[in-house]
Amino acid sequence: MPARTLFAAASALALAACTTGPDYVARPVSPTAAAPFALATGAAVSPDQPVGDWWRLYRDPVLDGLVRDALAANTDIRVATARLARARALLRETRAARQPQVGLGGSAQYGRPAGPAAPGQGGADLQVSVGLDVAYEADLFGRLSRGTEAARGDVAAAAADADAVRVVVAADTTRAYADAAAAAERIAVAERIVALLSRSLALTERRHQVGLATGLDTARIAALRDQRRAEVPLLAAERTAALLRLATLTGRSPRELPAIAAARTATFRLDRPIPVGDGAGLLARRPDVRAAERRLAAATARIGVATADLYPRISLGGSVGSAASGLGNLFNPVSWLVGPLINWTANRSAARARIAAAQADSQAALATFDGQILTALEETEGALSTYQRTLERRAALDSARTQAENAARITRARQREGQIDSLELLDAERTAADAAAAVADADARIVDAQIDLFRSLGGAWSA
Repeated sequence: MPARTLFAAASALALAACTTGPDYVARPVSPTAAAPFALATGAAVSPDQPVGDWWRLYRDPVLDGLVRDALAANTDIRVATARLARARALLRETRAARQPQVGLGGSAQYGRPAGPAAPGQGGADLQVSVGLDVAYEADLFGRLSRGTEAARGDVAAAAADADAVRVVVAADTTRAYADAAAAAERIAVAERIVALLSRSLALTERRHQVGLATGLDTARIAALRDQRRAEVPLLAAERTAALLRLATLTGRSPRELPAIAAARTATFRLDRPIPVGDGAGLLARRPDVRAAERRLAAATARIGVATADLYPRISLGGSVGSAASGLGNLFNPVSWLVGPLINWTANRSAARARIAAAQADSQAALATFDGQILTALEETEGALSTYQRTLERRAALDSARTQAENAARITRARQREGQIDSLELLDAERTAADAAAAVADADARIVDAQIDLFRSLGGAWSA
C-alpha cells in the first residue's frame, strides 16, 4: 500500500473515532445544600460571602507573618506539593502516549561463521545494522484520551488536596498562636486572683492577730490562694506547648521561633461579624469537596479506558533499516516497511471484569463525593452552632463574674465591719475567683470556635 494511501486511511479512521465509556457530567447542587445555613443567625455572623484570608480579620501583623511562613515552609504542605508534582508528571506521561513513538537501534558484530570461509573472503568480518522505527496508536475508541482525562482529574484532585492541607495548616497555626496568647491572658488572670487572695489573707492574718479571726480562717484563705497559685505552672506549660507547636507548623526548630511570636498576651477578639455565605459558595470553596468531585470525574473516565479494551488497538508504523558487512556498505542496501498493526485480545471476559471494577470504583467515588458534601454542611452548621452557643455561654459567665465580684466586695466590707465570719468571705472569694477564671477560659473557647468555623468554611478563601 503506498504511504500516501496509508496516511489517508489513518486520517479517515481518526475522524471516525469514537470515545468509549460514559461522559462525566457534573452533578448540580441540590437546592437544600445550596440554601443559606439554618444556624447562621445572630449578630456574630453575616450572610456575606467570605473574601480574603480569614486570619487577617484578627488584625495582627505577627499572625499574618506566621501564617505566611507556615504556608511556605510547613512539611505537610511540602508533602502535598510533591504529590501534586507527581500527578502532573503522570499526566505528562499519559499525554506522551498519544504522540508518535520513535525508536532508534543499531548493532555491530565482529566474528567468523562456523565452517570454512567462502572463496575470496577472510576468516572474520564486521556485521553492522541500524534501524529506525516509528509507531503511532490510532486512538479510535478513546483509550488514550480517556486516560488523559483521568490523569487530569487526578491532577486537579491532588491540587485540591494541597489546598486542603493549606487550610489545615493555616487554621492550626492560628490556633497555636491564639492558644499561646490565651494562655498568657489566663496566667495574668490567675496571678491577679492570687494577688487578690494574698491581700485577703493578709487582712485575715491581721484580724487573727487582734482576735477577730481564727487560725482556721487564715488556713482556709491560704489554701485557696495556694490552689490558685498551683494553676499558674499548668497554664505556663500549655503556653509553652502552643509555642512549640507554632514553631513546628512554621517549619522552625523551637529555638528559631522569633520572640515576637510569644509577645502577645491578650486573647483574640473580633470587631466584626464573620461572613459565612451560603451552601453553594461553601461547596464550591471547600477543597475536600473539590477533590472528591475530581476523583469522581477521574473514576468515570477510567470506565472508558477499561471499555476500550473490548475493541482492537490499531497502530500505524513504519521502519527503515540497513545491514551490511563493514561500515562502507552500511547505507547501500536500505529496507523500509510501512503498515498498520492490529492487536485485539480474544479474552473479553477479563476486559469486562475490568469494566465492572472501574464501574464499582466510580460508584465508590460518587458515594464519597456525596458524603463529602454532607460532611461539609454538617461541619459548618455544627461550627456555627458551637460558636453561637459559646458566645451565649461567655455572656452568661461575664454576668456571673460581675455579680460575683460585687458580692466579694460587699462581703469584704461586711467582714471588716465584723458583720460576717471569715467562712462567708472565703466562699465569696472562691466564687469570684472561679467566675474570673471561667470568663478567661470562655474567651479562649470563643477563639477556638471561630477558628473551627473558619476552617469549616473552606480556609484560605483568596487562595
